[in-house]
Amino acid sequence: MSEITLKEAQDFYENSFSDWIKELDITLTSISKGNATLRIPATSRINRLGGMICGQAIMALADTAMVFAVAANAGSFVSMTSVNMQTTFLRPAEGTEMLAEARVIKSGKRLVYGEVNLHMGDASKPVAHVTTSVMLL
Repeated sequence: MSEITLKEAQDFYENSFSDWIKELDITLTSISKGNATLRIPATSRINRLGGMICGQAIMALADTAMVFAVAANAGSFVSMTSVNMQTTFLRPAEGTEMLAEARVIKSGKRLVYGEVNLHMGDASKPVAHVTTSVMLL
């Protein structure tokens, strides 16, 4: 099984994701077997009243991060779909950028279970925790 490079992942992102996801200005910062880290800047387009990143953007980032963790686990960009996503918001998402650290916890033939921890910049306290199931098609 081959490993996906950061360049391959970035190319896949640029060529395969919808425009509204790309408008989040996601940057892939790392990818390795079963893991991926992505970041987005906090901008007026995704901030809600009070300067916090809105929940919809947080969930979109988490779902996107899981795509890359699952692909890295499989060794290639396979066809997949999200089955379940449970998001727990832990504190306000205030700051200049958000990081999503996704990892595969268990991978079966068709179903992959994972988690995404989201935090602001270098802060150690998470702003959200997501558990998710992805079906390989």
